[in-house]
Amino acid sequence: MPNALLVYPEFPPSYWGMKYALEFIGKSSSMPPLGLLTVAAMFPDNYTLRVVDLNTDQMTDADLDWADVVFTSTMIVQEGSLEQVIARCNSRKVPVVAGGPHPTTFFQEIDGVDHFVLGEVENVFPQFIRDYDNGTAARMYSSSEKPDVTQTPLPRYDLIDLRKYGSMALQFSRGCPFDCEFCDITKLFGRVARTKTTEQLLKEFDLL
Repeated sequence: MPNALLVYPEFPPSYWGMKYALEFIGKSSSMPPLGLLTVAAMFPDNYTLRVVDLNTDQMTDADLDWADVVFTSTMIVQEGSLEQVIARCNSRKVPVVAGGPHPTTFFQEIDGVDHFVLGEVENVFPQFIRDYDNGTAARMYSSSEKPDVTQTPLPRYDLIDLRKYGSMALQFSRGCPFDCEFCDITKLFGRVARTKTTEQLLKEFDLL
């Protein structure tokens, strides 16, 4: 049974991190790593999962000794922390799988990663896992087809301690018709909004 360590890199103290403001309310991070927890729900049952959010906890040598493979999901602002995670994994010969907004946009600039799963992963993640388990995984997986978010599984909130977060996050839709120059949402999710069902959201609320 493979052990997969899912690592969410640390935000810098200011942008997105809100490190110093969070100290006033006794929390470690503003919100959980929703994307990574959603990917966690896509793993087959034969995998044992562990999540380390570097905004709330440390990744120990024991974590890396336990892991057969490390998965990361990274925003651009987390680039520096991602580099440190990759370096530690490389030094201990633990394979690294990277996804999220930063690798999707800049994968060619990221060294030390064994496999990239880019963009929205619902359509390609099952194939990647099958290939990885068979020892035939390619270096890069992506799909131009936008997934049906009504089929997206519920995030695995049970893998983290929700008490460490100042707020919770739910994703109702993907895609945006606007064109803000500072935002990469349209590059990642397209310009057409795709929404989850009311039933999905109610189930996610129940998990919280």
